[in-house]
Amino acid sequence: MGRLVHFEIHVDDMNRAKEFYGEVFGWTFEDWSEYTGMPYFGAVTGDEKELGINGALMQRQSPPPELNQPLNGFACTMSVEDYDAIELKIMTNGGKVALPKYALPGMAWQGYYTDTEGNIFGIHQPDENAK
Repeated sequence: MGRLVHFEIHVDDMNRAKEFYGEVFGWTFEDWSEYTGMPYFGAVTGDEKELGINGALMQRQSPPPELNQPLNGFACTMSVEDYDAIELKIMTNGGKVALPKYALPGMAWQGYYTDTEGNIFGIHQPDENAK
């Protein structure tokens, strides 16, 4: 099987993106730029004992996605404990709603947002009472 083991988020402003993901999700970053020859920061997204993967922020090499264009790639979704609190952090730190919060009945709350770099990502709060 080809299991997903790493992700990369393309960014225009590395410091702004690190601040956004650090403030919203508590991610920490390691500078791996010397290995790639460009601004590239490994993203530690949680404890190694928790389900999930780590990834990176990398310097965008082409124009950013245009507003309201269809998603062309993969959308990363982060599991959260408190949907509304994380949504508030997203908005406070410069993110925007792409698809508002909705119920996956009997399973979870889900929604999609645009980060400070124009990328779409999701948040997902498990909740068996979601309707």
